[in-house]
Amino acid sequence: MATLYCKEDLIDKIRNVLGEANKFLSIDDGGVEFVNLEDDGILRVRFYGSCADCPLRPMTLRAGVERAVMLKVEEVRRVELAV
Repeated sequence: MATLYCKEDLIDKIRNVLGEANKFLSIDDGGVEFVNLEDDGILRVRFYGSCADCPLRPMTLRAGVERAVMLKVEEVRRVELAV
C-alpha cells in the first residue's frame, strides 16, 4: 500500500536519494540536482560538473539515478533531464 506524502515531503525524500547518488558521482567531480517534481510523477533533474556533458550521462540517468529514486520513492514514475 502506498504511503501518502505531501509534495514537500516527497521532494525531501527525493533530495535525500539524490544526495546518496551524489556520493558516487562526486568521485568523478560531478553530481545531479533536483529541478522539479511534476504532478504526473515525472522528476526533472540536472547533472552538473563533469556529469553535465559526460557521454555516459544517459546510462547514469537510467541505471543509476532513476533506478535509485524509483526504488525508494514509489510516487516517481520516471526521471528525465530538465530542459
